[in-house]
Amino acid sequence: MKFGANTFIYHSPFSTWEHLNLVKKFKELGLDLFELAVEDPALIDLDALKAALDANEMGIIMCGAFGLDRNISSFDPEISKAARDYLIWMIDAAEFLGSEVVIGPMYSAVGKPRLGTEEEREKEWALAVKELRALCQYAQPKGIKLAFEPLNRFETDMVNIVEQGMKLIADIDEPNIGLHIDTFHMHLEEKDSAVAIRLGGDRIFHVHACENDRGVPGTGQVAWESVFEALKDIGYDGNVVIESFTPEVKSISRAVCIWREIAPSQDAIVQEGTAFLKSLVGR
Repeated sequence: MKFGANTFIYHSPFSTWEHLNLVKKFKELGLDLFELAVEDPALIDLDALKAALDANEMGIIMCGAFGLDRNISSFDPEISKAARDYLIWMIDAAEFLGSEVVIGPMYSAVGKPRLGTEEEREKEWALAVKELRALCQYAQPKGIKLAFEPLNRFETDMVNIVEQGMKLIADIDEPNIGLHIDTFHMHLEEKDSAVAIRLGGDRIFHVHACENDRGVPGTGQVAWESVFEALKDIGYDGNVVIESFTPEVKSISRAVCIWREIAPSQDAIVQEGTAFLKSLVGR
């Protein structure tokens, strides 16, 4: 397995003009992967980023950010187009930078919890299937996979559990569409995270290893040993990345409702969390 951290732990929005030194910092913290949360593509100089990644022998994962104005299953064609154009940019950037997967809740928008009519929900689902199928077909010749993330019920009304995700995968019916699972969301929604992981099987393309309070992995209630046992059972040997949000990053703490200190420091989340996760691999 390769281990990494998401840039949300330190900055939001990430800008290569201001925060490029984070690549070197991740290397010094002992990570293999730099997971880049792209809120605004205009803030990313791809050439400078690639040079920094190469200089530090650091792998990269492209992580999407999907607000209400970037919702591919929106009934508003302009909003849907904004999501489509953004994902095309992400796929092209992934090819250029060497990220084999683009991740995130790309089927909808974060912050859309509502109880729509059955007709509305079916229409949204059909839009997500149509758009993501086309994007998979665009990404496949480039060698890029798309991995969408089930979110908890407070963040989306569309895909909350792996079982729903597997239905979306079946409906899209493309070989390069899969799941990006997150133990924080699974802790809230799944009856048994290990059972859900086994259900996802080889369609799990990416793993976010996050504690139930978003703090240091291994210090909370997530059933880590059963999670890693299930990952072993399905033969998962891919990327495991810590994503956390702290009060130091004000815009994110407001967005995800982090009102108190959840870890000794941002570095502690990465260093202590990664050490714990690595210790699970050999058990």
